[in-house]
Amino acid sequence: MLRLLVINPGSTSTKIAVYEDEQQLFQASLRHTAEEISQYATIPDQYVFRRNAILDMLKAKAFDLCTLDAVVGRGGLLKPIISGTYRVNAAMLKDLQAGIQGQHASNLGGIIAHEIGESLGIPAFITDPVVVDEMEDVARISGLPEIQRKSIFHALNQKAVARRYAADMGKPYAALNLIVAHMGGGVSVGVHQNGRVIDVNNALDGEGPLSTERSGGVPVGDLVRLCYSGQFTLEEMLKKISGRGGLVAYLNTNDFQEVCSRVEKGDSNAQLLFQVFIYQTAKEIAASAAVLFGKVDAILLTGGIAFAKNAVEAITERVGFVAPVVVYPGEDELMALALGGLSVLKGEQEEKVYQ
Repeated sequence: MLRLLVINPGSTSTKIAVYEDEQQLFQASLRHTAEEISQYATIPDQYVFRRNAILDMLKAKAFDLCTLDAVVGRGGLLKPIISGTYRVNAAMLKDLQAGIQGQHASNLGGIIAHEIGESLGIPAFITDPVVVDEMEDVARISGLPEIQRKSIFHALNQKAVARRYAADMGKPYAALNLIVAHMGGGVSVGVHQNGRVIDVNNALDGEGPLSTERSGGVPVGDLVRLCYSGQFTLEEMLKKISGRGGLVAYLNTNDFQEVCSRVEKGDSNAQLLFQVFIYQTAKEIAASAAVLFGKVDAILLTGGIAFAKNAVEAITERVGFVAPVVVYPGEDELMALALGGLSVLKGEQEEKVYQ
């Protein structure tokens, strides 16, 4: 039996769990209030606070840290890397602390995992961070030489769901062509060809479909003119496309369940925006089929919005002609992290080296 601690820091919470092989022994979500977070000027400054919260929780559960075999943290905004499980090393720690592609709470996952692991003399890993990059060269060209398309997406959940579907079908992930749509605060639609995500929209920066908090693709000329209008700062514009764009900008809520509730009550504005979400998401999925020359084994819908039956049915109605639609609601990222660590400890895959 192998025992792992997994750590997934988010903007206002830190989720942890302990697994014994694939069996979850317990999990906890440590909530951090705005007042607590606001004490720290930067995300790296939160490190000690979040580490202590984790250790205090484990102590409260009378959990013996010495029984652990490894610690697995959520990977952050590192350099682009291929999919896999990476041991936390000096180069990774340096880049996580510097935030070389931006500061995000997930950057703390590898840092905290490393300190706990080092104190116990056990390995610390990350697996499938958002910067997984397996894009083909043709997918990187944007149309402007100064700008290259980036692969930043819900890699951890997309990869886990794709592998789960492959296992359910009794086939190797590397033998399938899949389109995976993760639908949450942002929507990322990944084209999985033979085990590699060869094209995907950058949901972090608002690319792709409109979502609860992302603007999605907007008219470029009008966006440029708005940027130079003098009405908004750089930071305000970035927030408009990622964080305050999409449904929250139109409906003043980022809660998709609330949007669905308004639809049921006959709110015409909510009904229109619900249809816009369905339309743009389905359009992105169907367009992705062209990357695979139409040879798609399945379309997988996942993320929190995949719990909304009416949304799933509406998207399926539009894209079912492409391939069978299979739904894996939610995002079991804690399990995905545990499986990544277990696969290395059991010798099912080699740990990768971050450079």
